[in-house]
Amino acid sequence: MLYLVTYDICCNKRRRKVAELLEGYGRRVQYSVFECAMSPRKYQELRRRLRPRVKLEEDSVRFYPLSGHTLEQVEAWGAGPSVTQEPGSMIV
Repeated sequence: MLYLVTYDICCNKRRRKVAELLEGYGRRVQYSVFECAMSPRKYQELRRRLRPRVKLEEDSVRFYPLSGHTLEQVEAWGAGPSVTQEPGSMIV
């Protein structure tokens, strides 16, 4: 499954830690937006590891699952990487 993960983190230190963690799970497509192709197990792992880095009363993190059907409808304009494709098969 492909997930679009977005965040708005107030503190520079926390924001850096969130970005560094997300870089291990996907590809940065905008400053605070990552496209992450993950198995359900990896998705749960990311959520578990991300939670301590975020202050829910100050920060915002959103996870948008994109199915193959909705992924086909994504438009990407301008400079930057192309849309991440869901892997054809995934080893779990």
